[in-house]
Amino acid sequence: MKINQLIVYGLLAFTAVSCKKEEVENPSDIMSTNDINSHLYREVEKQGVYNWSTASDELLWSAGMQSDSIFAIGYQPASFVDINSRMHDLNIESSEWIQVRDEILEFILIEEQKLNPNKTIEDLLPFGYPTVVPSMAVYLTSFEAVQKLRVMGTIRYFEPMGYELPPLNANTNDRSSSGCGGSPDYGLNPLDYETIVPGIKQSWHHATSNISSAWGATTGDDVTIAIIDTGISDDQDNLNGNFNSGYSSGRTVEQISTHYTGRWWWRSLEDPHDQCGHGTEMAGLAAAPRSTDGNAVGVAYNCDLIGFRAVSDVFISSSNEKNGVKDALIIAGGRADVKVISMSLGTPFYSGTVADGIYYAYGSGKSIFSAAGTSFAWTSGFGVIFPASMSQTIAVTGVKEGETESCAVCHDGSAVDFTMIMERSADEDRHALTLARYTDQPTYVGGSSCATASVAGIAALVYSNNPGITRDEVYDRLKENASNYPVADGDHGWGVVDANAAVGD
Repeated sequence: MKINQLIVYGLLAFTAVSCKKEEVENPSDIMSTNDINSHLYREVEKQGVYNWSTASDELLWSAGMQSDSIFAIGYQPASFVDINSRMHDLNIESSEWIQVRDEILEFILIEEQKLNPNKTIEDLLPFGYPTVVPSMAVYLTSFEAVQKLRVMGTIRYFEPMGYELPPLNANTNDRSSSGCGGSPDYGLNPLDYETIVPGIKQSWHHATSNISSAWGATTGDDVTIAIIDTGISDDQDNLNGNFNSGYSSGRTVEQISTHYTGRWWWRSLEDPHDQCGHGTEMAGLAAAPRSTDGNAVGVAYNCDLIGFRAVSDVFISSSNEKNGVKDALIIAGGRADVKVISMSLGTPFYSGTVADGIYYAYGSGKSIFSAAGTSFAWTSGFGVIFPASMSQTIAVTGVKEGETESCAVCHDGSAVDFTMIMERSADEDRHALTLARYTDQPTYVGGSSCATASVAGIAALVYSNNPGITRDEVYDRLKENASNYPVADGDHGWGVVDANAAVGD
């Protein structure tokens, strides 16, 4: 139960995560994780996506203390307006922005030194100083500082970064329910693919969006897709040395990691190699080559590709993952060659850190496709999750054959823009075909993750065949050539896109 009455100042011994090494004196008891979780489950059920701005000071502070004590702080000069639409144009290294940042940090340091006189500014910044967008992660333990910061005119948001809501059923908290997998499937149903020249498998779900016909006009040349996910597997040659093979040529593939482990001096950037499998599958859906090895071909098989390792699975949860997704969005947003960003991941919690990255990439003109719901089994009852819930993203979900029913684990709702048929109506285990983590044998993959990467590939075809086209013009082409146009459905938006019609002549 939440304790609203402040107790007398004194030394409070409490148990936190393993990285916490000191006892902190504060004027309030820390809520138990059970009480925090009970409250959060109720709010997620009511709100769909939970925003920490609605939390009480006690709840917000307790969530920080029960995790890694890292809080996300978005800041701005008090008189600044319309920051979200101007995020891509900010110069936070200017004196005005530096002054605001330093005043906030000095205030926190004073409050923290009341509890630990040895604290320094460097101790407060596990990810260092912000450089592009005005969002910083700060190590903070003072309840009084939390109360005062939340009412400051220069604070845009203040959130615990690392609190993770556990599954309602502990038995579902495993790697398979986090979207990880990607093992080759040697029992493919022959009705789920067609072998096309020069010896590659084309997934059955391509036909439902008329993708083969679109290939008569373009195959994705001169467009870069950024997949922000779990990375690309070094063991999948079709995303490495075999990326240019068969009918795919003259294109590039990059692997970039923005995912760190640890903190401070033991914090290290992880290898971009996909250890989950999900990122490899998504990259395969969008961009796998039209090769000769019998694997599965992607929608835009001549596009360029960047595979970001920003998370460890499809659920954006830890401080490192939120920071990693933000950094990936900033990198992709700042590159002129990137037209399409695909994010088959999410969370039922709004994150100002991730949102700032979305605002930056969106302001830079990128089409940002986001999964309406991740493949976590325990989140299947939630509505459209974050960041697909943002108006700056294009939310995609998966549907079964017939288009009227969402796939078995897919989320839907009014925030959905488009759908992709990717699940057999008679067998919910038969999904789209894509690259596995290793070997030339494809695998099945489903969920709104699959739908998102596939529609992102269609968008790349539209960009490729229409040089100079804007993001809004691409969206209109997708919308006006979708199955529900001109009346959007309340759960499935504009529906299934006809890729050939959207690409145009």
